[in-house]
Amino acid sequence: MDALDRVQKRFATSQALMDQVRYAAESLSLNFDRWDEPHVSGPSLYVLIVAEMSFDHYTDPLGGNEWPTDRCRLVTDSLDKFTEVARDVALTRDGAIVVSADGTIQRQMVRVRNPSLAETEENADVTPTDWMGTKHLSALETSLREEVIWVITLSEEDGRVTTFFDGTYQDYPRSEIGGRWRPG
Repeated sequence: MDALDRVQKRFATSQALMDQVRYAAESLSLNFDRWDEPHVSGPSLYVLIVAEMSFDHYTDPLGGNEWPTDRCRLVTDSLDKFTEVARDVALTRDGAIVVSADGTIQRQMVRVRNPSLAETEENADVTPTDWMGTKHLSALETSLREEVIWVITLSEEDGRVTTFFDGTYQDYPRSEIGGRWRPG
């Protein structure tokens, strides 16, 4: 399978799941009304959508930071329920949320280790921008891992939502998210 076939296969099987996570992140950003206040952090998310259930070789458990699987186990069960639980997690916990390709949310939140050169594609041209902080740089690099399909972030600093795929990203500043459904 050539590189284009691999990307198309990964994209086709995960687009709807990524869209649901992104929609939830956008909802959290739009419904937080304190972005302009000094010294206030908004909700923050770092979500990995992974192809395999085994992710121990590039993550470390992040202590007591856990996703409440008793309240929401699957992204796809109910977008409202996922968004509600994501809001609670985004305001009270730290670390990456791991979601398998079937939409199952892993209980333990994690710290993602930086990939080695051997773990990333040789031809990957990762180009960060000025607005990217530590979480976004990590997400960009993490998206290069073979077993990571998508990475979605919500910035606690300004409410921007970003999707990462194979070392590329699509950034949605808060003023541009929501499209036609955006309130007000």
